[in-house]
Amino acid sequence: MQPYLERDAFSARLREALARAAPDAARPAALAREFNRRYAGEPVTLHAARKWLGGDAIPAQDKLRVLADWLGVNAEWLRFGAGNAPLAAREPVPAVDYQLMRDIATLNDAHQQVVRDLVKSLHQAETR
Repeated sequence: MQPYLERDAFSARLREALARAAPDAARPAALAREFNRRYAGEPVTLHAARKWLGGDAIPAQDKLRVLADWLGVNAEWLRFGAGNAPLAAREPVPAVDYQLMRDIATLNDAHQQVVRDLVKSLHQAETR
């Protein structure tokens, strides 16, 4: 398959999976924001998300796996269109908010301690 056809096919599958699992994330800004919440690595840019949706690029394998887990699809189907059932018979993986963790990590030590104390208090309140 020619590279541009492969990228277009990936983009179509990504848009299909987003329409089914996360329709609010079908715009580049929303896709980048929601992806970055789930991805532990370097955040992707709005430009990268636009390229994925527009058929100009295919993400690296580690990013494909995060997309597939988030959207509840098979990673091989998302990347290559392989397999009969595009949607996996499983629920999407709950998100760990890596963007929130990155934001907290940029705070000074005193403010990080405030966040720790707040989370501890909230957790105690919920378990009562």
